[in-house]
Amino acid sequence: MMLKILSKVLSRLSLPAIHRMGKILGSLLHLLTPNTARIQRENLRQSGLCKSEAEFERVIKENIAETGKAILETLAIWEWSEQEAISKVHSVRNWHLIDEALARGKGLIFLTPHLGCFEITSIYYGQHHPVTVLFRPPKKSWIAPMISAGRTKGKVKLAPANTAGVRLLMQALKNNEAIGILPDQNPAAGEGEWAPFFGKPAYTMSLASKLAEKTGATVVMVFGERLANGKGYIVHFSKLEDHAIATPALLNHAIEAQIKQCPSQYYWSYHRYKVSRKAKPQSSATE
Repeated sequence: MMLKILSKVLSRLSLPAIHRMGKILGSLLHLLTPNTARIQRENLRQSGLCKSEAEFERVIKENIAETGKAILETLAIWEWSEQEAISKVHSVRNWHLIDEALARGKGLIFLTPHLGCFEITSIYYGQHHPVTVLFRPPKKSWIAPMISAGRTKGKVKLAPANTAGVRLLMQALKNNEAIGILPDQNPAAGEGEWAPFFGKPAYTMSLASKLAEKTGATVVMVFGERLANGKGYIVHFSKLEDHAIATPALLNHAIEAQIKQCPSQYYWSYHRYKVSRKAKPQSSATE
């Protein structure tokens, strides 16, 4: 209930105000959740994207602020109307790729890593065309209705992360529609493979690779770049070559390339290298 109230309050604020508050929240969370802060720093260092300690500290500082912004803007977006959300999109890059993909008639697979404002991307696309987004219900079931209502704006539909949901994704692609997947989300045991992610084994989903290979759908990476001072977002579309994500290892390579565009806005505190008791890596993968 309190989260719903907070969401409503935030939705009435300007985006610059939300982001200013987000910077403060990010700093507080970094101080008050040392384990998460440790994961954040370890993951960024593992990436090798920072060439010096000074650069590492600069990116971490920026990332702390961007993480807080992401949390608060998400709550606001869930309460905004479709038009309110779309009004925050400053510009769009490479929309022609969408027209070309739909002209092929084999459907469109959007890969949206935890980079920038990924919530805004499906809403923007959904004002034009149908898109079915894979959705893994949160561990706290009470928040699920709030998330579902917040994401199903315009022509956006959700598909549960189960067999029935996969059928919905397949049907959407068969109808030459788009589907959306968070490719760097940790899959459930038995639904992925161990593959290098910035040089370290990470349990990686196999679904995106299987869908792309089976259907021949066009694969497009999409990223909602968060502009400074609450000026809005730039939605970036970039097409991948055929078979570019044929394996989980190739999928991770594509995600890495996307993150390199804006490392300070990646969700480095996400436990990407988490080892599930039901999905233990092979001994060779951990040596």
